[in-house]
Amino acid sequence: MSGLKLFRYVAWAAVAVLAGVSGVLVYQQTAGNENSGGLIEPLAAIGGPFELIDGNGETVTDATFAGKPTVLFFGFTYCPDVCPTTLSELQGWMDALGDDAEKLNYAFVSVDPERDTPEVMRDYVWAFDKRITPLTGSRDQVDAMIKAYRVYAKKVPLDDGDYTMDHSAAVYLMNADNKFVGTIAYQEAEDTALPKLRRLIKNAPASS
Repeated sequence: MSGLKLFRYVAWAAVAVLAGVSGVLVYQQTAGNENSGGLIEPLAAIGGPFELIDGNGETVTDATFAGKPTVLFFGFTYCPDVCPTTLSELQGWMDALGDDAEKLNYAFVSVDPERDTPEVMRDYVWAFDKRITPLTGSRDQVDAMIKAYRVYAKKVPLDDGDYTMDHSAAVYLMNADNKFVGTIAYQEAEDTALPKLRRLIKNAPASS
């Protein structure tokens, strides 16, 4: 293995490890607040208003998703492993939910807006499922959401002048009021991930 390939392998492995660690940190922040339904009570410290751009160049805010719970994942299109794996799993969960999948919002938020333009995000995310909203924006807009949602994201230079991103791997579960109520861990088993989504749907207010 060449020195460059070895470096890339180590960097990508670090992404997976650090992403897993960040998911554990989110869990530790929320442990002990779980309610009888299996989801944790809302925590004001995670989440908040945001303004980003979707894959069609339209402005999307937290108000856009109001009225339905939201499933959020943070990543980037150059991600070698964690992001495509999670998006593929999300697509599988949505298929398993059947008609109930329409009772949730889904979004993939870029932590690398310099490369992830709306068009790039649209082509990447919609290759998995068009029900997932691709979100990006200016560096300031993305950083504001990263801060509000307590997301870990860090640029890691590569020796060829390029870079990769370390980032949180947990899927965030937000209730219909955009309050954080739990996570699905990276590569969590479907037999525990799906019940979390079903409880998120069950706890949502009835449609008018």
